[in-house]
Amino acid sequence: MARRVAVCAVAQTGFVSNMWQKRFQQMCFETVESIVKQTGVDWNEETGIRNIVTCSDDVFDARTISDNGITDAVGAHFRGEEKTAQDGINAIAYAMACIMSGHDDVVLVVGHTKESQTESRNMCSNLAFDPFYCRDLGLDFEKGAALQARAYALKSGISETQLAKAVVNARRNAAKNPLANARELVTIEQVVNSPMLCDPIRTLHAYPVSDGAVAMLLAAEDKYKEYTDKPVWLTGWSNCMDSYFFGDRDLASNFSLKKASAAACKMAGVSDAKGAFDVVEINDAYAYQLAMWAEGLGLCDENKGGEWIESGILETGKINPSGGMLAGNPIMIGGLARAAEAVVQLRGEAGERQVAGAKRAVAQGTTGPAGQHQAVMILEN
Repeated sequence: MARRVAVCAVAQTGFVSNMWQKRFQQMCFETVESIVKQTGVDWNEETGIRNIVTCSDDVFDARTISDNGITDAVGAHFRGEEKTAQDGINAIAYAMACIMSGHDDVVLVVGHTKESQTESRNMCSNLAFDPFYCRDLGLDFEKGAALQARAYALKSGISETQLAKAVVNARRNAAKNPLANARELVTIEQVVNSPMLCDPIRTLHAYPVSDGAVAMLLAAEDKYKEYTDKPVWLTGWSNCMDSYFFGDRDLASNFSLKKASAAACKMAGVSDAKGAFDVVEINDAYAYQLAMWAEGLGLCDENKGGEWIESGILETGKINPSGGMLAGNPIMIGGLARAAEAVVQLRGEAGERQVAGAKRAVAQGTTGPAGQHQAVMILEN
């Protein structure tokens, strides 16, 4: 039977719209330093870290093989170093697999992005599309989300007020999170009347340009006591990819998220996602995604995401207590930040935003346009 895997520590920078004073190497190094201070871990080949999993993006880092730029910052000289170029929650899964397989006992995970380094993050995400048929159309992640938002609204009937409530909840929770980027409170009226960004997505429906880094230390069940007395166990995981071309997808179907969520729940022994989680961290880069991804995760019935928002669930504080992606995390590590918040909550270290008695959490991350690739992780204390 595969070994259980524990998260022993997490570290995050504050997330800001322009961390001009720090290169991405320094952002990463600061999170690694924090992990060392928390756990006392070292890079001894026999007993410490001998494998590091990183998450970065060549385009945002403006260099080919972007992980090469942080080799020294994460202690990867003469060590194994593996890069993921999808959402950083997949880096956790990679590290988890290394430990479950018996290949490693301790793995360091580090992810970063500086969206501010480019004049337009849309220009960067345009490169994710097919170069012959789609890039010249001007498609990017924002426009892809707008197409999906329209399709989802037509299917579910979600209202402008319900979308605004998603943003209000994000800011309300973010105000209690010193690491969040967008912490200013907003009203429903302000959201509804904010300028149109990419129809039907309004300016306040979209996450702000953000910079930041996240690190995490994972260890096997027979090693974690060397680093922590408050382990958080990774009990469920899965991911799924939808079709590449937009024309081959039903944008309102939640296909890949439903598949990933079902498999993760099965692995964790969760029979019904409704009511199963004390903490829910959804990677809602756009307001409609809070509702749509909630449906995909199985937290509410299909096409009932708007009603789920109206149900009072947001007022409990357990839905995106960090503020979620809407409060500002950079692309590539949105899901990694979701998992980091889940760990902090399950350890009872979330301060003013702490969810009382949290025992089980779910974190979701997504990569590609309109939720093309989805990943789900379940964590327990």
